[in-house]
Amino acid sequence: MNQVDFERKPPRGMRRWMVAATLLTVGIVIGFVVASDLGWLPAGHAVPDASSIAPTLPVARPVSTAPQPVLGGSNQTFVDIAKSVKPAVVNIYATKSGRSEGSGTAPFDDPLFRKFFGDEFFKKYEHPKERKERGLGSGVIVESNGLIITNNHVVGKADEIRVTLSDKREFKAKLIGTDPKTDVAVVKIEATGLPTVAWADSDKLEVGEFVLAVGNPFGLTQTVTLGIVSALGRAAGIAEYEDFIQTDAAINPGNSGGALVNVRGELVGINTAIFSQSGGNMGIGFAVPSNMAQSIMGQLVQTGKVVRGWLGVSIQELTPELSSQFGITETKGVLVSDVMDDSPAKKAGFERADVIIEYDGKSMDSPTHLRNAVAQTAVGKKVVVKIIRDKKPKTIDLTIVEQPKSMSQSSDEDGGDSATPTGILSSLDVRELTEELAGRFGLKSSERGVVIVRVKPGSTAEELGVREGDIVLEVNRQAVTSVKTFERIAGKLPKDQAVLLLLKRQGRTIYLTLRP
Repeated sequence: MNQVDFERKPPRGMRRWMVAATLLTVGIVIGFVVASDLGWLPAGHAVPDASSIAPTLPVARPVSTAPQPVLGGSNQTFVDIAKSVKPAVVNIYATKSGRSEGSGTAPFDDPLFRKFFGDEFFKKYEHPKERKERGLGSGVIVESNGLIITNNHVVGKADEIRVTLSDKREFKAKLIGTDPKTDVAVVKIEATGLPTVAWADSDKLEVGEFVLAVGNPFGLTQTVTLGIVSALGRAAGIAEYEDFIQTDAAINPGNSGGALVNVRGELVGINTAIFSQSGGNMGIGFAVPSNMAQSIMGQLVQTGKVVRGWLGVSIQELTPELSSQFGITETKGVLVSDVMDDSPAKKAGFERADVIIEYDGKSMDSPTHLRNAVAQTAVGKKVVVKIIRDKKPKTIDLTIVEQPKSMSQSSDEDGGDSATPTGILSSLDVRELTEELAGRFGLKSSERGVVIVRVKPGSTAEELGVREGDIVLEVNRQAVTSVKTFERIAGKLPKDQAVLLLLKRQGRTIYLTLRP
């Protein structure tokens, strides 16, 4: 083998090695291309340049990478929101003075000391002592002239209210008005040119949106927490009129009255309460929606009180059982269990068992929703209500009036003898309502009718909520005017048939379905 031939044609073993190396290089490049297309490469990892791996190979085609979707609410967005909102969130210190029994000295207040000598001994020497309770909360500046919205439970019973701004300035605040029924209050400080938070339309808020809670939990000023809207339209048993926004943004004691804002830095709610078994945040916080808070604030500023609209019906949840009784395929709507005398509803032609599906152009899916909508309707406004009656749609026009102080209504049932129901109602013992029974169950002596005096323990009626002291008004849509009427209706019921009861309880009427 000569030198020239060796240089022009490498040995067979070397040629095999070169082929293998070339194939390996091509495989590596193809592997990177495929991995990039499939998204297997870590973020920021660059695809190697083909020329750096094999200078003699053709350069591989450019790899096209589609941009990844980016969720709204970047870190910089949250930074900007915090910067814009924090100056408008204030500390509120509310002081309440009072007098408590006690001498004010340690030995006299010691329980063991008192137990030894007895309470009578100390009554001669004890005098009421002055005490002051100081509460801490938050507030939101909504007008540059010093108008601040907060919670009623923060300032409602305070003798003195002081507000500290984000720049450490402190002001004595004047209470403009409070509304315990929604836990909203308004105070004002004498200042101008203050930073504010713009109102948002809380009706447009959706579950899953990012929100930030800004307040002063545990006295830690200007605290910002992040979360999402967990639910809407919550009723938590805190206030009389509730339509709470639920959020998992951390809310703790001291956050009450603070701001809940969206990703545009707009005020969507006023932080009000938390659900907690420990006293601290557990990921369930509640805020009054901005639309409700703004409406209440407007009335408090203008008149110092809140005037609510009144329809004049007793309402309840439309359950699947009740839907089937009234021949309705869906549970959307609110069931009318009673219509009050001299009310707008009575004058407009509402009837018991009507199902309200729409009020003033808005769908109604719960009693809470309808109650809030009616209450926030301006007095004198004409509204259109869509209902279902006897399985047929119907439209009723009426004018809303101011809610009266008393909305109770008495029954007009007649008297009779005691009786024992039969069939599915055999678990109930009923009697005519006498003065003795009225006193026993806390009923009005003027009411007359058939009262349930005993519900068999463990029965279907007990499980479904029938209580002793309930007055039976109807059975299967038939009026019950006496025990004899009740007995006659109950005696004709098939054993396997569901029964629809209309009951009166604590001045309200409700429907209940009993199934075998």
